[in-house]
Amino acid sequence: MKKSMQIILSFLIICAFSTCAYAKQPIVVKMAKGEAKVTVLEGTASAVCPGQKAAVKLKANSSLKPGCEISTGDKSRMELLLPDNSIVRFADNTRFKLMQVDAGTTGKRNVKIFMSVGKIWSNVRKALGSKGGFEISCENAVAGVRGTVYRMNVEDDKSALVKVYDGEVSVAAAAVQQDQKAPVTGPPKPVAGPTAVAGPKPVSMEEWVYIVKSMQQIRIKSNGTAEEPKDFTEAEDKDEWVDWNKSRDNK
Repeated sequence: MKKSMQIILSFLIICAFSTCAYAKQPIVVKMAKGEAKVTVLEGTASAVCPGQKAAVKLKANSSLKPGCEISTGDKSRMELLLPDNSIVRFADNTRFKLMQVDAGTTGKRNVKIFMSVGKIWSNVRKALGSKGGFEISCENAVAGVRGTVYRMNVEDDKSALVKVYDGEVSVAAAAVQQDQKAPVTGPPKPVAGPTAVAGPKPVSMEEWVYIVKSMQQIRIKSNGTAEEPKDFTEAEDKDEWVDWNKSRDNK
């Protein structure tokens, strides 16, 4: 009887360890080069992609390619996984366009997302190489990084707010960049580096470029002028959207 109990106890221990090991296995998402994958969708979202005349409802594991214009519904949230394992998330009533999603494990990437209105949160994987970039743009600004956590809010009047949580983000006037709303073809072209901006007053659309550091924010007005970056605290930044994204990042 004692031997039988030992056998049963050993069997239960093996089963317990097997269950834990199975539960910790990462979820593998198969992705093709140059596409984004919907990994989380709470509520509704739809997309109109090249070759389609009508919007198609999205669901978990839906694939999105460059040229797709996506909208999230009321009380909805969506998370996209990019080929280099970077993550972007979108709040409700957000409209954006995937311009480019060229990213891979070699360190070369060229990701461009144009925000028409709404909120985006980006957890950008640090690039392994020196080429390529990751840019989120709106009507009046473009924010580019190589590896960081930051978000952008774009209002109906085209004003925008960029907040950086980790790393650094180069935020420039959209006029400094090439047309952000049109698909970009061919290899990426070099862009002039950040330059110092004199004076505390807002500067014109044509000349401003700022480096926004960790726990700093910058506001871009509807007319395209920008305020200087300033610090913000976790306490004043706390809301449901931020908390949800931080929770997802921790996972």
